[in-house]
Amino acid sequence: MSRWSVLGCGVAGLCVATLLAERGEDVEVIGDDARRPASWFAGGMLAPWCEAESAPRDVITLGQHAAAWWQQRVSCVEHQGTLVVAPPRDSQELNRFARMTEQHQWVDPADIEPALEGRFARGLFFAGEAHLDPRLALQEMRDKLIAHGVPFNNHAPSGQIIDCRGIHAAPELPRLRAVRGEMLILHSEEVQFSRPIRLLHPRFPCYLVPRRGGHFMLGATMIESDDASAISARAMMELLSAAYAIHPALAEARVIESGSGLRPAYPANLPEIHYHNHIFYLNGMYRHGFLLAPMLAEQLMQRLSGELKNEHSA
Repeated sequence: MSRWSVLGCGVAGLCVATLLAERGEDVEVIGDDARRPASWFAGGMLAPWCEAESAPRDVITLGQHAAAWWQQRVSCVEHQGTLVVAPPRDSQELNRFARMTEQHQWVDPADIEPALEGRFARGLFFAGEAHLDPRLALQEMRDKLIAHGVPFNNHAPSGQIIDCRGIHAAPELPRLRAVRGEMLILHSEEVQFSRPIRLLHPRFPCYLVPRRGGHFMLGATMIESDDASAISARAMMELLSAAYAIHPALAEARVIESGSGLRPAYPANLPEIHYHNHIFYLNGMYRHGFLLAPMLAEQLMQRLSGELKNEHSA
């Protein structure tokens, strides 16, 4: 049995480590706890049908299995669907979104979310989608791995390396680029939602994802930049304006946290698996980490024995 050293404590690394541990492999996870992975700032939407509006078909093909995969491993998956709305002036955006996607139905948004009474005339409801709390999911996976005997450390790897470090692996992966994302965590007791709400806008679409205890994740910008500094004033104003457009009560919400992260992306905005210089690389999750990491990790499991066998016979 090989010893596996998984580099990276984000969603990709933990999915890989989880599958290795489930297969009885000897595995360690190596990462810097002081450095938050991009997945820490994620929305956690398991929404393959909505993503079809701008994503390649592979996102639907792989992503439609994500909710079931997560349901088997963490406790924070919510099967409540996704509601898509648009301000009256942007109603054509809703028509366009409907043409670009499938597995939805036209609804009165207030029938799905009573708090939206009188706010939007119509919306699209994707009943088969789900969401989770990324931070709870990451913590639960980590706790289960530790309970399984998997060590977490920050020393030199002692086994066959599987590099899942996201944008930090860019020096070894020249095709990888950074896409900056900014987000906010809000708290409000004035309004309640049960599912993610996507607000369409031709220039600045956003989403509001409910979390426990009256908290909401509001995101997220997509900027072609490797700037990892704090959220910009412009992004914060745009996000808060979008929240107000969803429901005016959110104007009184408290901004609990702001954050920014760098999404790793390849040119096609799809993740890839590579093996070179005796190292496996799983990277390029872009904005689909929780949606695609499980299936990419499953694909990697299928490749591990074959790649090593080819190397030994060369």
